[in-house]
Amino acid sequence: MCGRFAFYSPGEATAALFGASGSMPVEARYNIAPTQYIAAIRDDGEGSRELTMLRWGLVPFWAKDPSIGNRMINARAETVAEKPSYRAAYRHRRCLVLADGFYEWHTEGGVKRPYYISASDGEPFAFAALWENWQSKISDESIQSTTLITTAANEFMTTLHHRMPVVLRSETADRWLAGDDDLIDFAASHGPELQAWTVDRRVNNARNEGEDLIEAVS
Repeated sequence: MCGRFAFYSPGEATAALFGASGSMPVEARYNIAPTQYIAAIRDDGEGSRELTMLRWGLVPFWAKDPSIGNRMINARAETVAEKPSYRAAYRHRRCLVLADGFYEWHTEGGVKRPYYISASDGEPFAFAALWENWQSKISDESIQSTTLITTAANEFMTTLHHRMPVVLRSETADRWLAGDDDLIDFAASHGPELQAWTVDRRVNNARNEGEDLIEAVS
């Protein structure tokens, strides 16, 4: 799964790597949590890609209450095409969520420790994701939200957890946005090489921020 991540590379420059243009300030953040707004790339409906901000936790268009999004931060790759909550977005509203790394917790000797996972070359990447537009039927409230696609852990990640987000490089993200359905095998063979290290447990609290959260600790 993926319940916390970081994105601190320059937003517009990273978006350009994934074919998106436009100006939008994106703050460097080291402890991004569900329900917060996150940087994403999607088709703009006119043949180009745009950088936008989406709330993490997908709210289906048919939902009566947007609070459903609080528990829909991840969608399983194995079932996303059939689940009523995701299938429309899977067919028509795919996107990319920009990231430099993500966190996972692993229990060792009875102690649960947080790890930070990033690409071995230090370059930013994108999570395969879906987005949705929700409009209240009783007010003017509207929410554009997103969920991250997860899959079975690759060989590297199995030492930490049995699930992981689908991680894409710029050269492979095109296939996801174009509607590639062979997601699981594709991601396993085309994702970047990963690295991981233990970080301070301060990351457990989503109110904590700062570059020191991704620094290795013994």
